[in-house]
Amino acid sequence: MRSTRQRWVAVSLAGVLVGGCASTPPSNFYTLSSLPATGEGGIIAAEGLGVGLGPVSFPVFLDRPQIVSRETGNRLKVDEFQRWGGTVQDDFLRVWSENLAVLLGTSQIIIFPSEIRYPLDFRVAADVLAFEGTAEGQALLKVRWTVLDAGLDRVLRVREQEYRRPIQAPGDDNAMIAALSATLADFSEDVAETLRRLPRPEPESVQSGL
Repeated sequence: MRSTRQRWVAVSLAGVLVGGCASTPPSNFYTLSSLPATGEGGIIAAEGLGVGLGPVSFPVFLDRPQIVSRETGNRLKVDEFQRWGGTVQDDFLRVWSENLAVLLGTSQIIIFPSEIRYPLDFRVAADVLAFEGTAEGQALLKVRWTVLDAGLDRVLRVREQEYRRPIQAPGDDNAMIAALSATLADFSEDVAETLRRLPRPEPESVQSGL
């Protein structure tokens, strides 16, 4: 009698486990979006400008597969079923480079570490301090970035800026990623404008760093 009851309990537990697994929602995967190849606002070309990007660092709490948003000032929401398609760092760098290629009108943009196949004029490094949805229904990018002479690693500009865009449908992760993409576009425009205004380094200083 006991063995029959034990078998019944085992079968019942197995049924609960299978049912629990069957009800697990599927994961969704997201990527950031870049600026269109022909955008608005009168893009100014900088033909032949060579730009290296990186390194880019993220806080440990953001550098994870799951998408992170902020529920309150100190409490984070980490959604196991809403994830980056790759890593947030790689996706950020990919879209940043694509944006700058459009805004500067150049294809000579590389992501470090990478083999340098052509002379670079500038290198831009960034520390991302925040890249998340906020409790107020906004997408927030806070970044500290540095422009260097690519040949001499001489610091030319250091800035810390904050970008915010409203999330059109608060609570919707797809809308949050779209708003984060918009903050990255705003940041890319500021970087592009800075690089356009800086005098290009002398060729010998560029070549000395190769």
